Amino acid sequence: MRLPASGLLACLLLAACGQAYSPAQPQAPVTLTLPPVKLQGPAAIALLLPLTGPNAAVAQAMQQAAQLAASAPGAPPLDIRDTGGDPARAADAAKSAIAAGDPLILGPLTAEETVAVAAISVPANIPVLSFSSDPAVAAPGVWTLGITPGQQMRRLVAAARDEGRKHLAALLPDGPFGDALETALSDAAGLAGLEPPSIRRGGGSAASLEDALKSLTNYEARRGDLENRIKAMRDSTDPASREQAALLAAQPVQPPPFDTLVLGASGSALQKMAELLPQYDVIAPQVRVLGPAFWGSQAGHLGHLAGAWYAVPDPSERSGFVAAYTAKYGLSPSPITDIAFDATLIARSLAQDHDYSVNALTGTSGFSGVDGAILLTPDGHVQRALAIYQITPGGGATIVSPAPTDLAQPGS
Repeated sequence: MRLPASGLLACLLLAACGQAYSPAQPQAPVTLTLPPVKLQGPAAIALLLPLTGPNAAVAQAMQQAAQLAASAPGAPPLDIRDTGGDPARAADAAKSAIAAGDPLILGPLTAEETVAVAAISVPANIPVLSFSSDPAVAAPGVWTLGITPGQQMRRLVAAARDEGRKHLAALLPDGPFGDALETALSDAAGLAGLEPPSIRRGGGSAASLEDALKSLTNYEARRGDLENRIKAMRDSTDPASREQAALLAAQPVQPPPFDTLVLGASGSALQKMAELLPQYDVIAPQVRVLGPAFWGSQAGHLGHLAGAWYAVPDPSERSGFVAAYTAKYGLSPSPITDIAFDATLIARSLAQDHDYSVNALTGTSGFSGVDGAILLTPDGHVQRALAIYQITPGGGATIVSPAPTDLAQPGS
């Protein structure tokens, strides 16, 4: 069952124009036996958002996106409940929603809230479409709809393998984000049939990053002794030694022991890494550099990483949603609102059969969302159709591999 998202968006746009207007601890694995939830009449779908507290503005925009999707014919009513951004309040909201007979929960926003809600929903056999992007909280019956490192790395690594690359390496930051990227890259390498990647972690200082890069590229073994010999000959007063130094310096240098490098850096650290890479022989096309999705918002300033790839949804997919949202609310939606809209689209699709069970959520070929195809798997993972962008020499990026239309194909 594939949602006809484009048709729904066209309907919403016409209607709208007529109006004036941090990482959580993973859950213990759970094995579920989830019977279908069959309902005879319309049932409200719980929408849990932090409508008060520090994330209230984001939550209110997401609520508007969900209400836009729910305004189409056939959509279930929304039972909107405030979590306040607090896990305990989120758990209470889930209890109240389940007690009210809501067969599906959309939200909450954060990983910590999701863990608290899952502790209530999983024993009650109520599926959760969380708005978090933390894969650690995914489990049978709990899906995280945010764009995850795992989705990005699977897409990028498969594409790198398809262009003949076999040896992966990564230079990642310390902390939870680096942890997530490391796990994602290792898993992606296994799925692609490649050897485990070589990974180094670097702290925030330029010196620590350079030390990690030097180790990762095996610089001392490849060039260290040669550089010392060249320096000694150049310092010599013997003209023959100086000539020999010039000959040695002109010899080709053995490349690094990898052909694909994942960089998890951003901001000034990324700028520093871009300056260091050529010094350690990490140059295109011998090495393909891969980066996280947030490079998309920085691409205009990343011309020094020309040829690098990152994976994100194709923004052209969301043009209909942007038009409908802007027409109704008078401002353009931020990307995070896409998640709430997609979750409500999924609920609307299931409402046709009054079946919100895990089997119904996972027993289809996927759903069409505003950012492309979405597939929910029984283990709680979410597959997304991501396009691969390549950074251009002058800054900016261009699509080099369109988002797949079939999420069953390898690497999607």
